[in-house]
Amino acid sequence: MKTNELISDDKKIAEIEMEAFKSSLRGALLLPDQEGYDQSRTIWNGMFDKYPTMVVKCAGPSDVIAAVNFARENKLILAVKAGGHSFAGRSTCDGGLLIDLSNMKGIRVDSLKQTARAEAGALLSDLDHETQAFGLAVTAGVVSHTGIAGLTLGGGQGYLMNKFGLTIDNLLSVDMVLADGSFVKASKSENEDLFWAIRGGGGNFGVVTSLEYQLHKVGPEVLAGMILYPLDQAKKMLQFYREYSMNTPDEMSVIAGIFTLPDGVKVFGFVVCWMGDFDEGNRQLEPLRALPPPLADLIAPVPYVQLQKSFDAAVPHGMHRYNKMGYIPEITDELIDIIVRNTKEVSPYSMILFNVMKGAVTRVRPEDTPFPYRGRQWYFDITPQWVDPEEADSLIAWTRAFWDEVEPHTQGTAVNWLSPDDGLDRVKAAYGPNYYRLARLKHKYDPDNFFRLNNNILPNANG
Repeated sequence: MKTNELISDDKKIAEIEMEAFKSSLRGALLLPDQEGYDQSRTIWNGMFDKYPTMVVKCAGPSDVIAAVNFARENKLILAVKAGGHSFAGRSTCDGGLLIDLSNMKGIRVDSLKQTARAEAGALLSDLDHETQAFGLAVTAGVVSHTGIAGLTLGGGQGYLMNKFGLTIDNLLSVDMVLADGSFVKASKSENEDLFWAIRGGGGNFGVVTSLEYQLHKVGPEVLAGMILYPLDQAKKMLQFYREYSMNTPDEMSVIAGIFTLPDGVKVFGFVVCWMGDFDEGNRQLEPLRALPPPLADLIAPVPYVQLQKSFDAAVPHGMHRYNKMGYIPEITDELIDIIVRNTKEVSPYSMILFNVMKGAVTRVRPEDTPFPYRGRQWYFDITPQWVDPEEADSLIAWTRAFWDEVEPHTQGTAVNWLSPDDGLDRVKAAYGPNYYRLARLKHKYDPDNFFRLNNNILPNANG
């Protein structure tokens, strides 16, 4: 009887604590049987189908503070979802508490200072919409339904990076909640070491609730679009790409890759963005347009916000996907042969992409941010996508075998492209020599590794 009474008392205490927690929130506390729970727990990568014990749909920073404190005090694993685009499925969890920031989308643009302050639940499309109203933009990915927070904290690569740098190079400050529940600002003048860490250190140091960016004059139209060629011309096109992409002005971004069109045809394509004078842009495009006649030339003046959405349909929510990615300092003939050989029978929906990194990216020292790969290079990634779970084993095996051949030609990787089977060695590869400084700062700000459901940096006082 005493045991039952104790169990009953414990249950009552738990119910009272839960009710107190719920009443402390301005947003919603969602349990598995409640409306909105499934939407919150579901993320972009359909490979992951997880069920947190509870979801806090935050309305503002006070809800984030309450959720962090509740999770810490009750020893619950904590996941944080903004856009939910984690390749590795880190933005949801089984059991534990999920912080859902997706209702926090407020954005304020200061057109005179050319800055924007955005809440962490905003997507790239939200940020682009507000900033382009003033003819302004910041480097911000190439898929508009990506969340700004995860993209930024992992580095942030996009069409504008060669001219204006990575997203982290344009980050001015953040507001964030630390593991002890404290709410702080990090910038070059406040908590400077923390500000250094979050500019590439991912979600290891706390929950960012808002981000302030330096903006630049862009658009409202850019010269952009795709040129498509038959897949059997891939070798010739990659040989052209390695010279052309690296030797255009910083106003030019050129992605090259292998895609599947909606009708199932596999093609080699270039995706171009020129943000300067259109007459000069057309002159810069002449070598590209002097190639053999393409299947389609879709390059034209388009709104920048339209360009930002051009990959959206190719990477929809809910598909299963896997990834391997690295930086390539030289596109050799040997590497081109490896790529051509491995992509002759590329599966539907899958993509193999290069994007050139030069200009402003290289004018930041490797030690100035956690992101160390500041040389002239290309990022390269292999992303199989599929609908039928039965295809997972064969497509993951194909990717790993392909990557085994490519990896010797790479240096490092990016933390936002890590897959669930990438361990500490790949996390260290993403940060290179900066990992040890990050480990010391992780020990300072999160010694118990409370924020561990991420591409994790282990706390280490000695680095």
